[in-house]
Amino acid sequence: MWLIENTSLTFKQIADFCGIHEFEIKGMADGEVAQSIKGLNPIANGQLTLEEIERCSKDPNTNLQISYSPADELMKNQKKQRAKYTPIARRQDKPDAIYWLLSNYPNIQDHQIIKLIGTTKTTIDAIRTRSHWNMNSIRPRDPVLLGICSQIDLNKIVESLKPP
Repeated sequence: MWLIENTSLTFKQIADFCGIHEFEIKGMADGEVAQSIKGLNPIANGQLTLEEIERCSKDPNTNLQISYSPADELMKNQKKQRAKYTPIARRQDKPDAIYWLLSNYPNIQDHQIIKLIGTTKTTIDAIRTRSHWNMNSIRPRDPVLLGICSQIDLNKIVESLKPP
């Protein structure tokens, strides 16, 4: 929102930078979509520089180059993680997260799911073959939203699934 309201960048430049479709950016600018979203200043949080915005404002064919990613900084500072404890209340959500991963990324490997979710190969196979004892009540839900894994960890696995 901040880039829409405070710069003369094209919708395409903003869309490419944010990873959102150009029509969604246009809808935001028109006030039709995401009306409650508050804009964050990418200069203040170090993602862009004023020079970069000015450079791209002068030439609509150029793309914004991120100067810093908070997620990269987190990954750099992150220590080696141990297997984390999942509370009993969250354990019932693991099959939903597994089903979501299998539905959205059919080429994901079992060891990646085991590492990300903290589950067993038996559970993954049961969900994949739809023979899980509780299959009728399992529905695909995002593991990040369930609090089972972090967005950074999920992004790393998704990146590894993309062909080179």
